[in-house]
Amino acid sequence: MGRPIDDADREQVRRLHAQGKSRNEIAKTIERSPSTVSKIAAACDLTFDRAAEVETATRVRRADLAARRADLAVTLHDVAERELGRMTEPHLYFEWGGKDHTYAQKWQDEPTPADRRTMMATAGAALDRSLKLAPPRDEAGERSRSVIGRLMEGLARNYAERHGSSPDGDDEQ
Repeated sequence: MGRPIDDADREQVRRLHAQGKSRNEIAKTIERSPSTVSKIAAACDLTFDRAAEVETATRVRRADLAARRADLAVTLHDVAERELGRMTEPHLYFEWGGKDHTYAQKWQDEPTPADRRTMMATAGAALDRSLKLAPPRDEAGERSRSVIGRLMEGLARNYAERHGSSPDGDDEQ
């Protein structure tokens, strides 16, 4: 059994708690076990509840990550635009070849179809990733169009069930 808790321990716990120290920090400082510090704190009506701090820190971290995702989405959009721009610009082709390993280069008015496909794939992948990181906002008009679209589909299904064909005259059977 450890040494008994005395008034000096209680005072140190109160003082360190008021400074915002954690239970474990206090335990190290006063050279007591964390459970002893918890007993002293409970007797003094002190708590080490950090839920509010953790919630705030979590919100801040999420906001930071959202900002980083938005920045990365912009960078990926820039990559896509740059690749698409290169598709119609003059392009330098070069090679090392032959037994003497000579260097040759040639400017073309624009990239070859194969190179344009590669540029398009790169732009598409960058744009796709960008949109996944920062999807476009759902506009009210799009929401209303989707509601109207679902309503029209439902009406068309109802018509087909009642009449055995689609409203435009095509048989569904």
